[in-house]
Parts: sequence; structure tokens; C-alpha cells
Amino acid sequence: MTTLLLRLVGPMQSWGTSSRFDQRETGKEPSKSGVIGLLAAAMGIDRENWCDLEPLAKLTMGVRHDRAGILKSDYQTAQHIISADQKKVHETAVTSRDYLADAGFLVGLSGTDRVFLESVHAALKNPTWPLALGRKSYVPSEPIWMEGAVREGSLKEVLGTHPWIATLRRWEQFPERLLLSLESEDGSGLLKMDQPLSSFAERRFGSRFVKSEWIAFPKEVSLVSD
Repeated sequence: MTTLLLRLVGPMQSWGTSSRFDQRETGKEPSKSGVIGLLAAAMGIDRENWCDLEPLAKLTMGVRHDRAGILKSDYQTAQHIISADQKKVHETAVTSRDYLADAGFLVGLSGTDRVFLESVHAALKNPTWPLALGRKSYVPSEPIWMEGAVREGSLKEVLGTHPWIATLRRWEQFPERLLLSLESEDGSGLLKMDQPLSSFAERRFGSRFVKSEWIAFPKEVSLVSD
């Protein structure tokens, strides 16, 4: 198996899968639909193009929580909002948008076609469209592309041995372990409805199962910052 690594680090991230109307939630880790959408933006895949999106959707995904982040809510207002039944207009609507502050995730996508994953890796270095961490306004603070991010090995092996992508602050201590979430092969684990089944224009998503476990902190770490 070949695994492609992505570095998702930013001041704000949001990975919602069940948001409705004026309440926009976020999961505690990147959703598969969100990550596939990010890759599609890098490769210039149109939102109506399922043919080119499907190979991305077939990849197996894993997430390592290098910095879990803090759940925050942002309240926004919008004017002249038409109701769902189109019978009235709300002069001012208040919406709540949840996000993760100061989070950092190492995401792995695994498949058997190394050439394809190399092409995805190249697109991340020179993306067709701007890349965002769940919402267009949530831009990454560090490049998603990393040198040597296409590696031979299983998701668990590659995610478990890659150096820590977060940076230790002087008032912090290194964590003893990190949380790792992997797609389940036996149908056990937490059910998530973020598996793309069609183009993003059609917005059809299916189920997948994710199992989480704690793994040892990798030996190599980032430099301490101020």
C-alpha cells in the first residue's frame, strides 16, 4: 500500500457533516468529504465531475490528532433572508458557526496506485483553486503539501511513525500519546456519514466506520517556539 500525507494546520478549521440551516457544527477531526473536497480543489475537479472524483473517494483515510484544538463558536448575522417556504423575509438572521481553534491534524490517504497518489501530491504543491480547512475563509497557516509525503506502508504504520507536525510552545509539555482514527475494515467503530457517493453537486454521502486508538508519541519533534 502507498500512503499520501497531508498537514492540516490553521487557526480555524471546521469539518461539519450534519449542519442544517442556521446551526453549523464541526466534527473533532477532518471529515472524509471535506478532505476529498480539498483534494478536488487542488486538482481542479469540477463539483459536477464524479468521474475524476471517484478515485479520490475510494482512498482509505486516517487522521492523527497532533493538536486537538479548542471548540469555539462564532455568531454571525445576515440580512434579508428568505424563509424556506419563501413566504416571508427575515430582516436579520443570526447563525451559529462552530470551529476548531489552533488545531493540527496529520491526514493519511492510502491506496494501491502510487502514480495516482504522486499526481495528487503534485497538485497540492501547485493547486488549481485555493485550499481551505473546511470553509473557504479558513485558510491553512502551513502548507498542506509536505516534502516526501508519499510513502510506502499502511496507514497505521505511516501515520504512527511520521514526525509530530505541531510545534511545542514553551509553556507546554510533549504529549505522551496521540489519538489515531482509521477507517475500519471489519465494519466496527463509530459510524460516520461522510463517504462521497456522487459529485459534490449532487451531495450524496454514505456511511463508513472509524475506529480510534491511542498511539505512542513519535520520536522526532518540532522545534520549540516562543
